[in-house]
Amino acid sequence: MSTLPPSHGNDLVLHASELGPGAVTIAVAGDLDYDTSDGLLACVKDVLDERSGLAELHLDCRRLEAVDSMGLSALLQVHRSLSGRRIALHLDRRTPSLDRLLRITGTYEHFTTGAGAGNRTGGRPGTRADTAPIPET
Repeated sequence: MSTLPPSHGNDLVLHASELGPGAVTIAVAGDLDYDTSDGLLACVKDVLDERSGLAELHLDCRRLEAVDSMGLSALLQVHRSLSGRRIALHLDRRTPSLDRLLRITGTYEHFTTGAGAGNRTGGRPGTRADTAPIPET
């Protein structure tokens, strides 16, 4: 679908691709922080504008590095926006540092429980989210 280059340096690279009917994945690589969180929000908005009938949005987090408070805020904004549209958000392939941040901030359960939650090892078993490659940067 689309790739957004880093705004400067090696900050954040986003790559959106179709997973199947009603599902899109966005591979997130780099830092999600004050300088880059707007890029994630813009990418999600573009996906929502391009796809009617979207039921699931997967964020592949295996190459996500640092996340600051603005990055966490962006994730919460994505969750809120998708929930309002009844679209499930999956945080797939979460890193230990992301899990730690979610636990420290009290948002772990918010992102990891319920029908729309991905798991740390790669989303729902048997879906392409388990094997979809992330483009090299």
